[in-house]
Amino acid sequence: MAACSRGLVPPPFDLAPRRAGAASWPRPSRGAIRCCCYARPEPRRLLSPERAEERRVDGNKTTTAAAAARGRRRGGLTNVPSLPFPSSRSRRQPKQQDFYPRCTPRGPAPQSRDTPPKRDTGIASEKEWGINLLDESVKESGTNEDGSTWYRESGEDLGENGYRCRWARMGGQTQDGSTEWKETWWEKSDWTGYKELGAEKSGKNAEGDSWWEKWKEVLHQDEWSNLARLERSAEKQAKSGAENAGWYEKWWEKYDAKGWTEKGAHKYGRLNEQSWWERWGEHYDGRGSVLKWTDKWAETDLGTRWGDKWEEKFFSGIGSRQGETWHASPGGDRWSRTWGEEHYGNGKVHKYGKSTTGESWDLVVDEETYYEAEPHYGWADVVGDSTQLLSIQPVERPPGVFPTIDFSSSPPGMMPPPSSME
Repeated sequence: MAACSRGLVPPPFDLAPRRAGAASWPRPSRGAIRCCCYARPEPRRLLSPERAEERRVDGNKTTTAAAAARGRRRGGLTNVPSLPFPSSRSRRQPKQQDFYPRCTPRGPAPQSRDTPPKRDTGIASEKEWGINLLDESVKESGTNEDGSTWYRESGEDLGENGYRCRWARMGGQTQDGSTEWKETWWEKSDWTGYKELGAEKSGKNAEGDSWWEKWKEVLHQDEWSNLARLERSAEKQAKSGAENAGWYEKWWEKYDAKGWTEKGAHKYGRLNEQSWWERWGEHYDGRGSVLKWTDKWAETDLGTRWGDKWEEKFFSGIGSRQGETWHASPGGDRWSRTWGEEHYGNGKVHKYGKSTTGESWDLVVDEETYYEAEPHYGWADVVGDSTQLLSIQPVERPPGVFPTIDFSSSPPGMMPPPSSME
């Protein structure tokens, strides 16, 4: 059973360009774009001009960017609203009550939740997924009057070390197979205290649009610190059947009982001849040290590339910020502006920077230092929102039997910012 495998299942869809020669395709107007996964990004707006302007020195007048930095950390590469992929229902597909109208002796047929994932929505909560596992094994299927089919299965798998996986999967499709949906739920536990709650769903519609989403949260004891750790993650993907367009995102959060926290995301998108990426991360060591970084870049099939990145490190009011905005043309010409700040913890800030066009500045100013030493959503918050995970009951351990613990993994460490993506 795929839901109960201990490894991650790779995304089932390929985000590579669907056809060659995308660079020669005509550039459609906004009104002509049929794919709802992205509106066309505007290249010049991807350079985060507010960052460049904030760091530019105008005489002795500078501005602080603490509040703006917090906003940019979550900001997407474009300022276009995040739109969902079109649902099969919006394309005049059969209504849900027509798609699965019949009942079985055990209850009604499973209902499709084929809503495609939305961009930049992070990690959903337990309540949003609504996982509800049965206490009995079920294997049912049926055919409706319109020829559409459905199935529902549930069961339990047992293994060594008190391993137990309770699972359920369901799905359905139209008679011609053009519209399809699948969803799997599971919960896992063993004698080491490991607990996992997860879900995975996928779907497609008659227009060829397809999507896939996976969500998981885990509770376990860290082998090195002996502390309880909670981890949440989500992967989402959508692909257009009408255009060379699609997107993929991976989000994760990790927490321990002493305040250690790690968060991050990797994102990728494509619309015809243009592709873009974004990666960001946050790390709090629970003792006042914090590292944050963001790296965003984009390119066209013709070879034009541009991006923006920054990072900050602080501890006890002392730290630094630095970043770069850059642009490269197909002919090899490159423009960049780099900037930096050194915060001394005494109300003094050293600001410096330069660009390839001859700009430069280097001065010390009186300025208050601001940074987030603790995550806005931490250990207490995630514990409070993980009641279903914490309520998972493992198999009862016989007296005198002790769990086997694997110490082969490496101790957790800080996630470093990436090297230059340019």
